[in-house]
This record gives sequence, C-alpha cells and structure tokens, in this order.
Amino acid sequence: MSKAVLIIDDEATLAKNIKLYLARHGYEAQTAASGEDGLAQLDDFKPDLVLLDYQMSGLSGLDVLRRIRADAPHIKVIMLTGHGGVDVAVEAMKAGAFDYLSKPVVLGELKLLLDKALGQERLESALHYYQGRQAEKSGLGKLLGESPPMLALKRKIRQFIDAEQRLVDGEPPAVLITGETGTGKELAARAFHFDGPRRQKPFIELNCAAIPAQLLETELFGFERGAFTDAKERKLGLVEMANGGTLFLDEIGEMELALQVKLLKLLEDKTVRRLGSLRDQKVDLRIIAATNQALEERVRQGLFRSDLFFRLRIIHIALPPLRERSDDILLLAQTFLDRHGKRYGKEGLRFSPAAEHALRHYSWPGNVRELRNGIEHAVLLAEDVLIEPQHLTLCPALTPAPSQASDPLLPSQNFPSEGVDLERLEQDLIVQALQRASWNVSRAAKLLNLSRDTLRYRMEKYRLHAPSQEDSRPAGE
Repeated sequence: MSKAVLIIDDEATLAKNIKLYLARHGYEAQTAASGEDGLAQLDDFKPDLVLLDYQMSGLSGLDVLRRIRADAPHIKVIMLTGHGGVDVAVEAMKAGAFDYLSKPVVLGELKLLLDKALGQERLESALHYYQGRQAEKSGLGKLLGESPPMLALKRKIRQFIDAEQRLVDGEPPAVLITGETGTGKELAARAFHFDGPRRQKPFIELNCAAIPAQLLETELFGFERGAFTDAKERKLGLVEMANGGTLFLDEIGEMELALQVKLLKLLEDKTVRRLGSLRDQKVDLRIIAATNQALEERVRQGLFRSDLFFRLRIIHIALPPLRERSDDILLLAQTFLDRHGKRYGKEGLRFSPAAEHALRHYSWPGNVRELRNGIEHAVLLAEDVLIEPQHLTLCPALTPAPSQASDPLLPSQNFPSEGVDLERLEQDLIVQALQRASWNVSRAAKLLNLSRDTLRYRMEKYRLHAPSQEDSRPAGE
C-alpha cells in the first residue's frame, strides 16, 4: 500500500513538481495552497507525512505544525525552510517536526528524507504491534493458581502496583524477585510492568547469565563510536532503550562486581554514561531484578555488593516453588493440556486418574516450567484422548531422597487408629523448626524447605508468634 504525503506550500509550481516526483516513486501525494486548506484536508486524505512550508500567508508553518502535533501526533512533519536558516530549523524541531529541508529543494534529498521518516514510522508500528503482543501474554492474570500462597502473592503484587499508580514524584523503587528455576519470575516482572502505569512504554529484558561478562557492560550501557577497536558506530544500550519503561535483569546474581558498581550508580543517580562518552544522560526507568540464588549468601561470600542488594530489594517478591502450592498442580496441568492440545490439533485430551495421582505426588524440582514442558511431551505422545503416567516422563531421580537419619523433626510413621490430624502435625513441625531456629523465620524456613513468605503465611494461619522476653523469663525474676 502506497504512503500518502500532503504538501502544504503556497508556491504552486514547487508543490506541483514535488507531487509529480513523488507519484513517480510510488507515493500518493496531494497539495494544499495554505495552512488552512492543509488542515482541512487532514481528515479526508489521512496523510502519513506532511511536507510543510515554514513561511506562508495566513497560518504560518509553525502554527500548522503545532495543530498537527495536537490533533494527529502520529503524522510525521518535514518542514521546508527558505528563510532564517538554522534558527528556523531549530524552532521547527522543538515544535515537533521530524526533520527539515532547506529550499531550493533537491528532490533526491527529499526522497531520502521521506524514506527515512516513513521507515521509522513502520518500525514504530511494528514496535506497537510487538508491545501489544507482549501485553496479551502478560499481567497478573497470567500468574495461574488459586492456592493460598499464590493468592497472597498476587495480592502483594497488586498492592505494589496500586501504590505505583498513586506515586506523585520520582521513579518507583526497584523490585527483586526471587524463586527457584521455573517458578515464573519473568511472569511476575511482566505483571509489574503491563498492569502498571508504564504499560505503554518499553519492557526490555536481559539475562545476565546468557551474555559473556565482557559484553554485558556494552549491552547495558552502550558505547560511542571509536570507544574501542570494533566500535564503528554509536550503539544505544538497553538502559537507554528502556527509558520511560522497565528494565528486567534476570539472573542478577551472575553479574560481576565491577558492573554491579555501575548498576548501583544507575539506581541511585538515574543516569547512564555510554562507554567512551564524557557525558551522563538522565534516564527514567524502573529496574526489576530476578535470581534463583540466595543473594544474602553471595553477599557473605563477597560475590555480590551488599549496598546493591539492599537497593534492589526495596520491594521483594518471593515466588513459591510448585511443591508448596500443590493445590495448583492439576489446575496448571489442565491449562497446559488444553493449550498444547489446541496447538497440536489434539483437543479434548484429559488425564487418567493414575496420571492425576502421579502429577500430584511428584515433587516438581523444575517447577512450573517442568510441568509445562512435561505436558507438551505428553500431548505429543498421546495416541487417544487419555493421558497416562507413562506419557508424562517424570524424573524421580531429580527428586531429593528423604533422609533416613533420625531427626526429631520427622514425625513417627506409627499411625494411630483414630487417624492423623495433618494440620496439627504441620503446626507441630513448624513450632519445632521455629524453636530450633530460636524463632528466626529465615533459618526455620530453610529447615522446613519453605520460602520465607510461605512460612510467614502459615505462621499467620496458625497464629504462631515468637514468645516475648517477658513470657520466657523464669517466674520470680
């Protein structure tokens, strides 16, 4: 489909010549002899670009430009200047012109400028389409699960998003998302962005473990031409590309200490300096970091800066592993079964009772990612509508074997005739772990192989609180 160009110029001969030239090169062109006439044609002609004379009788070119920017900001405007030189060009660019061209117009230069402007328009259109597709697969609604840990998680994220909506001044704080591999850290990051006030801006992601350390700095911060031997052209870094939006740094624990210093400066000053540049650039972005490592331990080992750690975890989201949200397993499995069944033309698939039992009683060390991939494998193997355990290809070898050593935290296997109260048993185990850890929630969570947030949720459920010093003081003191 040919692009439409409206030529607004009171020099009739020039406008006619440009129109004929553009028609020969595949453009649909139309002319207007005044600013008023040009504005009247905008609604009917719907141009992709306007060639606008700066000095005309009646409405000036700048007045017309401002009206176009207000009423149809998607239309690119190239200003034709025959008076005032550089000052006029600067004024036009400040008012929102894409570029300018001095009279007398060289048609070849005009063609190059048109191609540049409309090529950028195509890129912007593609970017908007891509962002729309990203938004479709993002948001809190994509964090599947109705178990108590997942409901608490989604409620917590929603509270932070709502607080950001009310933010009066400054950028929102950084977010640190922790969780085992496959728990959905990227989905949580996308929920912050695509359900928040920055949803129309870029969401840029980078896996810090996927890029060699020596390239990570230039990927993040960019470089100037000549900054090093192979720097033939200026390159924008991902920080600048994310300006106005969100930069998601996955596997942040893999970042080297030298680069952590620069990231800390970015968080504190909101400025970025390209490699080889002498000038800092102001940026407005939110940083979300994610890791499957225990960053506290890496701080103790001297592998991660403590100041960066505390700067990142102003907002901390801990994603529960799938084994701690077992109520969600069948819901997730059926969702993936329907999705992959539709993809492979095998709709109507269902799990046999034996397959459901296998799904519920497997520990899922790879979490939701392992479940999703396992269901896809099962769909490919299925020969009829029923999914059986042999289709699932679970990996019990990856499941930690239960310890056979005597441990006071392990309950007796002698079941009483009246049965077992599982909730009471869970409560007793939690109390034992808390007592052993001197009521330190983090240490108790490790003993129970739970996340800190999950343990806090269960402590609230059973109304368990650390005894006060007065409660623990011997009577008579």
